[in-house]
Amino acid sequence: MKKLMISLMAGAMSLAAVQAMAADKVVLQLKWVTQSQFGGYYVAKEKGYYEEEGLDVEIKPGGPDIAPEQVIAGGGADVIVDWMGGALVAREKGVPLVNIAQPFQKSGLEMICRKDGPVKTEADFKGRTLGVWFFGNEYPFFAWMNKLGLPTEGGADGVTVLKQSFDVQPLVQNQADCIAVMTYNEYWQAIDAGFKPEDLTVFNYTDLGNDLLEDGLYVKEDMLRDPAFKEKMVKFVRASMKGWKYAIENPDEAADLVVENGGQDENHQKRMMSEVAKLIGDGSGKLDEALYARTAKALLDQKIITKEPAGAFTHEITDAALK
Repeated sequence: MKKLMISLMAGAMSLAAVQAMAADKVVLQLKWVTQSQFGGYYVAKEKGYYEEEGLDVEIKPGGPDIAPEQVIAGGGADVIVDWMGGALVAREKGVPLVNIAQPFQKSGLEMICRKDGPVKTEADFKGRTLGVWFFGNEYPFFAWMNKLGLPTEGGADGVTVLKQSFDVQPLVQNQADCIAVMTYNEYWQAIDAGFKPEDLTVFNYTDLGNDLLEDGLYVKEDMLRDPAFKEKMVKFVRASMKGWKYAIENPDEAADLVVENGGQDENHQKRMMSEVAKLIGDGSGKLDEALYARTAKALLDQKIITKEPAGAFTHEITDAALK
């Protein structure tokens, strides 16, 4: 009996090993650290949705010193999460990124100012200091300022740009009149720092019609010429959107899974997941071409890119994933 049990256990282990070897490896590079901003991917992994598709997915966290475009260009990832501004700039510079899915259909970007400060409306930006994130996150801001006709080199008729850290300290310490926040992250850091919602003037990029696409999935164009890779991405997108659907319906559980994978502060992650859920839209992951066109035009108008992008997105993957 003992020999039989050992034999059965060995057989089961062998089967598991074979299944693991048979799974297609996919490396996903995130745009930022492990947090509920990426909850759908962690849910898909922990709930076995990737495994059901025959995928072995490695999720690599990002950080302030990690540029997803550089990671995929160097072969360190198969697919990345990126904002479209950064992806289109990278494409023009020779990293041929293609948007294969757009899980975030709304922008979470905002600018907040102290309500007791000098900025009440867009007309009050002149002569003021505004905090801005860089590393590819600055493009929506510069496009907005261009739309308003405001120079960004300082002076009485323009704005002074403060290169902002990824926190709210410039507002807390009065280093800037307004700062960049995400609806799901730094806005709540401001609340936790002692501000009340009624203490803040909020400029929401989406409400103002200045939203550029965020958190899309991108691969290298040459990889899409490989039918096997395309099929792998169809499976990846299908499982990922299933993960997002579950995360939206079960935000607290999704946040717990994020924390189990290294996310910090359970309460913050739960709050973040609830806010991120508002940005996923219809859950299809399909790119809205009107928002794509707005994003590209904003970058062209600001001369962030110099020519109209061609081939920068495809519906082929999401269409197949939705079947």
